[in-house]
This record gives sequence, C-alpha cells and structure tokens, in this order.
Amino acid sequence: MKAVALTRYLPIADPESLVDVTLPDPAPTGHDLLVRVAAVSVNPVDTKQRAPSAKVEAQPRVLGWDAAGTVVGVGPEVRLFKPGDEVYYAGDVTRQGSNSELQLVDERIVARKPRTLDFAQAAAIPLTAITAWECYFDRMKIDPGGAHRGATLLIIGGAGGVGSIGIQIAKVVAGLKVIATASRPETVAWVKDLGADHVVDHSQPLRPQIEALGLKSVDYIANFNDTDRYWEQMGDLVAPQGAVCMIVGSKGPLAQDAVRGKSVTVCWELMFTRPRFKTPDMIEQHRLLTRVAELIDAGRIRCTLRETLRPINAANLRAAHAKLESGRMVGKLVVAGWT
Repeated sequence: MKAVALTRYLPIADPESLVDVTLPDPAPTGHDLLVRVAAVSVNPVDTKQRAPSAKVEAQPRVLGWDAAGTVVGVGPEVRLFKPGDEVYYAGDVTRQGSNSELQLVDERIVARKPRTLDFAQAAAIPLTAITAWECYFDRMKIDPGGAHRGATLLIIGGAGGVGSIGIQIAKVVAGLKVIATASRPETVAWVKDLGADHVVDHSQPLRPQIEALGLKSVDYIANFNDTDRYWEQMGDLVAPQGAVCMIVGSKGPLAQDAVRGKSVTVCWELMFTRPRFKTPDMIEQHRLLTRVAELIDAGRIRCTLRETLRPINAANLRAAHAKLESGRMVGKLVVAGWT
C-alpha cells in the first residue's frame, strides 16, 4: 500500500521530513477494522509528533490521526461494523496513523461517518469533536442534557480546529453562553458565524473585555491554545467552584493559589487516553462520534473544513504541516484522495 511516513524527525522544510513509501498491507485482528482511507485531516498532534529530534525510526512511521474511509476487512471480534461501511475516526497515537491507503483501527473508537458529508468533510471532524466533547462532558462535568443551560463558557482559541467545533457543541448540546477568543477580522467573523455569543481579543488582557460584557467571572474555561500564556488570567477569571480544562501541556510549573482558593476543578483533556490505555469506557468515543454525526446530519452542527489539498502524498502533507505550524490556521485542513 501507499503511505506517507518518516524515519527521521526533521524540520518540515526538509523534503525528507515526510516521504512517500510503499508498505505491506496490514491485516485485522481482534476488534480491528481495516479501513481504506479516503481523506485525512492534519492537527497539531501531527506536527508535535514530527517535531525535530535526534531519534531515528528503524521502520517507517506513519503519522495521521483524523480520517474517513470505507471498511474493507474486520477482525474476528468486530461486532459494530462490516465491510462496505463508511466510517470516520481519530485513531490511536500508539499505532500507525492514517496517512496510508489502509489502516487498522479499533472499532470502539470509530463511528459511521455523517451521511450528509463527503469523505473530505468527514475527515475534518473526529479529533476535534472528541476533544471538545470530552473536555466539556467528561472532564468539566457539564451536563450534555442541558442542566447547565445558560452557564458561561470562555473558549480560548475559538477559531482553531477544536474551538470551531467546540463552539457549536457547547451551544447546541449544552446550551451554554459562549465567549470565544479571536483577534483578526477573519477569525472574529468565523467564530461569530459558528454561534459564539461574544468575542474577545486574546492578544489583549481578558478581564476588561469580560467585565465589558457585564460579567465578573465565567463558569467554565476551555483553553484550546497556550496553557502557560493564559494560566494566570484563567485563575483570575474562572468563577468560584468553576472548572478549567486544558489540552496543551505547560512548559513550566503553574501556580495553584488562585484556583485553589476558589476550589476550582482543574483538568486536562487528551483524546488519545481512552485508546492508548484501552480504558473500560473506550467505546464512549464510538458513541460520541455517532451522536456528532446525528447532529451534523440534522443540520445542527456544521463541518469546519476550510481547505482541501489533493492528492494524499508527502508534498501535500508537508504543505499542510507547514500551514499548521504557521499558527494562522482557521478551521480544518484536509488532504484527500490517492493517485
């Protein structure tokens, strides 16, 4: 099968950072689906996993953790899918990724793709939707049934991939009042169009902007951007007994006095935790992706795809990584189709 892989960890400008290779076709066992990949999305995890280092892989390593495609084979323990099913998923960071014609993925973290989306559109959804969903409902314990309707949520990084789907999930599923950060006219317009009730500029101090909205604090904060940069402001802004969830690790120690004094719930979200550790509730990712697909097909959540490159090859994936590393991505970028 064709694939895009690496053996050395190099700057993305180096043509050897991602290369076209041919690998043996994998065979499904256990709960595995064998999926013929039609489209893949690029996320910060891809660039972080590819970041320059002295490490050398003995065998080509395939990146990619967002995909849509068709099931072409199943392991003996598979019960949820059959060959011919069109699926979407984010996968498992401990296994070979989706930048290959064929991929093995555990059925418990896969769902049928939204009927109303094509493969490229569907590939833009899984990782970001899982991240936002788990952040709100599993980590911060917001009620997906609407019991916290009207509570305030500050999303830091509103125009990025997670923020773009996260605004919609917070509004549609939980009924929250969403304040999203954005700084450029393009990103401000984007987050407003996705349903943000208010927009604040993350390049400026947040407290004066929050107070200008008539608020002294916010109930929940989802930081989908830089933990260190916003940690002090989050501790200041979060309400007593509120919650803060982050997806980006800190570079240094984080002072705890502000959040401790308010009895704030501080939590982290990593969507690879369930598949990586094979947790007993691993199938929740199948369930939540199924729910997201239903919301998309009902017209309540929209796709966040902004750009598609064709076909899937090393040159286009290098271009996608470079664009993501620029820090100016809005929504999602997908690479689709094989030649």
